[in-house]
Amino acid sequence: MTRRERTRQLIELGGLVARAELVELTGDDRAVILGLLVEAAARLRGNDREQALTLWRQRGVRAFAQEPAGVDRD
Repeated sequence: MTRRERTRQLIELGGLVARAELVELTGDDRAVILGLLVEAAARLRGNDREQALTLWRQRGVRAFAQEPAGVDRD
């Protein structure tokens, strides 16, 4: 992966964190956000991996289908 591709990936992943409203919900507490991600990673290493992936994928698809936060419709 090139540096440019990596930068783009990181920006897109940051956008997902923002879109999930984790910045606002945690008061921009990066330790809490990292803790949430570490907890999700631990769950993905567990026995209920497929169940978690299915649930989170469904929620993500629904979130992508909704209009992004902060978009004004005039």
